[in-house]
Amino acid sequence: MSNKKNIKPSYWKKWLATYRFVIFNDETFEERFSYKLNRLNVFLAISISAVLLIAATFLVISQTALKEYIPGYDSSELRRQAIRNNDRLDSLQQALLRNQRYITSVNKVLRGDLNLQELETQIQQDSISIDTSYVAFSTSKADSLLRADVAQDDKYNVLESATQTVPFVLFPPVTGTISQGYDTRAEHYAVDVVVPRNSPVKAVAEGNVIFAGWTTETGYVIVINHPFNIISVYKHNASLNVSQGEAVETGQVIAIAGNSGTMTTGPHLHFELWSDGYALNPTEFIEFEK
Repeated sequence: MSNKKNIKPSYWKKWLATYRFVIFNDETFEERFSYKLNRLNVFLAISISAVLLIAATFLVISQTALKEYIPGYDSSELRRQAIRNNDRLDSLQQALLRNQRYITSVNKVLRGDLNLQELETQIQQDSISIDTSYVAFSTSKADSLLRADVAQDDKYNVLESATQTVPFVLFPPVTGTISQGYDTRAEHYAVDVVVPRNSPVKAVAEGNVIFAGWTTETGYVIVINHPFNIISVYKHNASLNVSQGEAVETGQVIAIAGNSGTMTTGPHLHFELWSDGYALNPTEFIEFEK
């Protein structure tokens, strides 16, 4: 028991033992500054300084823009930016889906297997659907009958509802006799112009070649995308003078007329004109015969 009582006072004596911190002039040994301290004072001073430094650092970071550099911190501006980016990504996905459907339709036009019912279904899918189940309204009998008549008339006339306008002048691709004209009832959305073999085929307007290749039924085919969403199609060529992705000028020779493909009976040009996915009658915009 006596040993434990002697240990405790000696421990506190070390912490409370007084020391003098003195600063002398090195040349005159004159005392400039002196301060009495002990280990307990030094420990308390260091602890209080550390706490104040941590508190000051926390306040500076939390109340200034430096907090955005803390890993894992989620600011309101970052959340708003994330929401905007999510909306933009959704819009881009919708635009990509529409472009893929558009390219698929163009490929079907090139192959000659366009299905009007499938095209109508696709247009309905691309349109915006609005849920009106929660809206209570009623229509008159006359209005219902009128809607039914219009729907019946337009059901099989999807391609004929296009606006028949072209915002610029089109150059004749070839000059010759029209052997088969534009006929939507026969699903012939083009004109067949009889020309001598190896006649030059010219671009109707400036644009970019989006397809230049071979198909079994229509032979060598060229598809050109013009300004204002106008597309021109040239089929049954003997050879091609341009390639996919190439830019062409108005009147430029893009192919040589021929008789390629299985769906042909002689040298001619099968020419199609499309606007925003709808077929146009080429004879309304181009004079093929002299």
